[in-house]
Amino acid sequence: MATDGTPLQAAADAASDVVEKATDAVDSAIDELAGLPKDDGEIEEFTHDGSTLIAERRGDPSAARTFVLVHGIGMGRKVFADLVQRLDDHAVAVAVDLPGYGDAPEPERTPTMERLADLVAAYLRHLDRGPVILLGHSMGTQVVTEVAVRHPATVERLVLVAPTVDRHRRRALTQLWRLGRDLFGESPKVLLLGGREYLRAGPHLRRKLHAMLVHRPERVYPRIAVPALVVRGELDAVVPQGWFDEVVAAIPEATPFVVAGHHHETLIRTAGPAAAELRRWLAD
Repeated sequence: MATDGTPLQAAADAASDVVEKATDAVDSAIDELAGLPKDDGEIEEFTHDGSTLIAERRGDPSAARTFVLVHGIGMGRKVFADLVQRLDDHAVAVAVDLPGYGDAPEPERTPTMERLADLVAAYLRHLDRGPVILLGHSMGTQVVTEVAVRHPATVERLVLVAPTVDRHRRRALTQLWRLGRDLFGESPKVLLLGGREYLRAGPHLRRKLHAMLVHRPERVYPRIAVPALVVRGELDAVVPQGWFDEVVAAIPEATPFVVAGHHHETLIRTAGPAAAELRRWLAD
């Protein structure tokens, strides 16, 4: 038997290759079942203050309007695939993986919502396309709200889809229970894509949940100085109607929109209704 470890290392490398190929095959199958594009857009890695995000850009670079899309907890940029396909003929659409989600590396320390906002704002300045339409889903609404208030020159308009966290029910177990209820009866597309993204979010999801729950978006909403479209799925158990109404009332220039028959992951199930309302709102 060799003592230098070479045969063992070769076996380990071979096993790693098999696992990587199997993982890639499963990813490709989920992407196909979920109707995601087969090709990637323009991928960029951006680092600021020790944290890194991944941005995927699509659309006509000569377009005047830019959308930047920020996902919720446990998710990643791929959950916006349907929405991006409905926007990229009319604008540049950029979907990001926040640090520790999707393809973005896990940072040494879990960032607060404020630090994530500073990272996104730094990327927007790097993007250099002027003020953007900044859209967040779930936890992403907390991040983009902080961007709009802390870095107002970077944001033209704000879109908050399924805004969290209901200040009346801020406990982790309550939020997890609500999410479980919300997923009951959801479409296979949501379960497949959402489940895959949660697995990719890594071993620090508990710390990320804590960072989300300690943030107080209700203190920030009154300071938003740009028009905001606030969207809720009619059946969303995570964002009950009372909290949604409170969010809309707190934002100085807010337009509410409820997607009939949809749950919390309304943009994953189909982004059609939200995209249509977004176009109407922007035309006003």
